[in-house]
Amino acid sequence: MKTKLTLLAIALMFCALPMFAQGTGGGAAAGGTNWVAITAGFSMAIASGLCALGQGNAVRGAAEGMARNPGAAAAIRFALILGLVLIESLALYTFAIIFVKVV
Repeated sequence: MKTKLTLLAIALMFCALPMFAQGTGGGAAAGGTNWVAITAGFSMAIASGLCALGQGNAVRGAAEGMARNPGAAAAIRFALILGLVLIESLALYTFAIIFVKVV
């Protein structure tokens, strides 16, 4: 298992070498690749995925808490909604930063 991961890391390093090669053009303005837009897409995908994981864990915990103590459902629901808003703000902040950088 450790050998496979080491070989995979080495293969990925060799695949990344051409990315750092210097081109003859002036970058994206001269017909090159716009790396900011590409990495912006990856960052939004990562942020959305982590938000989904966080929201799933929050809802699971709230459902378990309400099932164990139905009398505290109102307080748990308030904490859940506040937590979901804060988790979702990660994706919105990422989207805003991407919009500023790319556009």
